[in-house]
Amino acid sequence: MAMDATRVINGSYGEVWCEGVWLTNVQSAEALVEINKQEINASGTRWVGHKVMGLTGTGNIKGFKMTSEFIKRIGAVAKDRGKPFVTELIYKLDDPSAFGAERIRLKGVQFDRIPLSTFEVNTPVEEEMPFTFSNYELLDEIKKP
Repeated sequence: MAMDATRVINGSYGEVWCEGVWLTNVQSAEALVEINKQEINASGTRWVGHKVMGLTGTGNIKGFKMTSEFIKRIGAVAKDRGKPFVTELIYKLDDPSAFGAERIRLKGVQFDRIPLSTFEVNTPVEEEMPFTFSNYELLDEIKKP
């Protein structure tokens, strides 16, 4: 069966949502789960087996700086008695010409750094916010017709 190029998902229809708010400034987003394995050596074979020992969720969102909201939220941890900002993110891909939509809920999201300031003259200011997460849930999946 030949690939129908019109069904390839266009990243322009990607969205990131945080606590019910669409982060319209996001230009790229990534979420990955690394499968942590330990090598298992067995007698009688040269092959090394692998045992899954854990999972690590990491991600990153990049976009234009619009407000200081994330400095306030993530920066709460910088106070002596401040709590870390823990949230959920929803990643959504919904290209109308593709087979369907995909939504993934990232749970227990904690950002890795506080995005204080960066700029370059005559250039739109962008932010990059790497994070970790502790679980995910596939809410909607892309299905073939």
